[in-house]
Amino acid sequence: MVPSAPPAPSVPPLRSGGGDRARPGRVVAGVGTGRGVTADEVLDLVRAVLAEAGLDRDALGALATVDRRAGEPGLVGAARRLGVPLRAYPAAELARVTVPHPSPGTLAAVGTPSVAEAAALSAGGELLVPKRKSAPSDGRSVRVTCALARLPGEGAGDVAPDGHDLRHHGDAEVRDGGRDLVDLAVNVRTGTPPAWLRERIAGSLTGLAAYPDGRAARAAVAARHRVAVDRVLLTAGAAEAFVLLARALSPRRAVVVHPQFTEPEAALRDAGHRVERVLLRPEDGFRLRDGAVPADADLVVVGNPTNPTSVLHPAEALLRLARPGRTLVVDEAFIDAVPGEREALAGREVPGLVVLRSLTKTWGLAGLRVGYVVAEAGTVRALERAQPLWPVSTPALVAVEACLSERALAEAARVAGEVAADRARLLAGLARLAPRGVRVHGVAQAPFVLVRVDDGPGVRERLRGAGFAVRRADTFPGLGPDWLRVAVRDAEVCAAFLAALERAL
Repeated sequence: MVPSAPPAPSVPPLRSGGGDRARPGRVVAGVGTGRGVTADEVLDLVRAVLAEAGLDRDALGALATVDRRAGEPGLVGAARRLGVPLRAYPAAELARVTVPHPSPGTLAAVGTPSVAEAAALSAGGELLVPKRKSAPSDGRSVRVTCALARLPGEGAGDVAPDGHDLRHHGDAEVRDGGRDLVDLAVNVRTGTPPAWLRERIAGSLTGLAAYPDGRAARAAVAARHRVAVDRVLLTAGAAEAFVLLARALSPRRAVVVHPQFTEPEAALRDAGHRVERVLLRPEDGFRLRDGAVPADADLVVVGNPTNPTSVLHPAEALLRLARPGRTLVVDEAFIDAVPGEREALAGREVPGLVVLRSLTKTWGLAGLRVGYVVAEAGTVRALERAQPLWPVSTPALVAVEACLSERALAEAARVAGEVAADRARLLAGLARLAPRGVRVHGVAQAPFVLVRVDDGPGVRERLRGAGFAVRRADTFPGLGPDWLRVAVRDAEVCAAFLAALERAL
């Protein structure tokens, strides 16, 4: 049975302004109409729906509808009187949008089971008010429907439609009152940057009067991955690369594989793109299954190894996602912590492949913002056009060269082996706590472990009381409040943490 949409509430007068109105961001009103509706009929319902959301008409950014109704004089007149554009979408495009209240009658009339909700979602990012119907006093059939969605922008990417805080990161656990805690929330290696790297960076400070020249650093990345220089883009951390991709690309169907680092989805939403999710399941060990990603997705984002699950996907499984017309983005921010960089794709000659790397984690450069992209030359040029001038500072450029030297690569390989040993120690301790409800799903391969416990929020707070900060994981789509992410540390810290966790349980 198709759920019926509730009627509109009573209609208050439109306000032209107001200092106390709620402002979750600018919104779009999706409107479905019959033939011959008047502008007043449309305006009455639109203002009622705005009022239901606690908004006035200044919050309205656009009306949206199906292309077959875009010429209705009443709809055109309502948009003109509201001073907003009228956006029209083909019925076939609206039919692909999942909505809460589809209608067989609407499908028969205009070729899509939804106009109001589908049009609102096509132009916006989050459904604020579902479909409402006009209620004519003369007993005539419904002539107007309206739904309201948030337009991307003004923080629309911060919180996803399902409530996940996409902009919460591990550093929030140790800011302010958490500075004295043992930091197991942030995945940056402790004791970094090493002294030799600090000296190289400090030596660059005498050249700050000159504009940054990234040619040598770019060449170092190209040599590291055996690619042409025009396939490399230096970025202010890997996070900037997600913003550039969102600004430079125009995907028709963008898919993010979750649970994973949430900045890709936030950046896409901020740029006005609709985002679909593929949720990997704990019962599958958070492994990527063949066929999980829609075949017609033209932008796919996946992490490897994935944050926060610590799962390392086989390179061949990721390469099976590549296909003509698709941009495949693989976030390899933690791959240098994997011995031998197993399953790495940076440098592979694969059409549409975009690989992101970070020097933040192993080298302790989160405050310097150092990262890069390896992709096809055309993609790099498109990203460059979306990037501001001189985006990477001179000290960061010096750090790129230093971290890709033979000495640094040898040290990184040694550190990856140490991380693997420390992780094995942590996993063994967690396994001993399995009778107490501690569970690890999947095979951890990164410098952190995803843990599931009973009463996650309570355990996290009790760990804080014992002096340890761990990363809450309920901000990752696909995970809930009982999930915690724990950074891998040395034997002494590991033993102390495991003892504290046992008490916290």
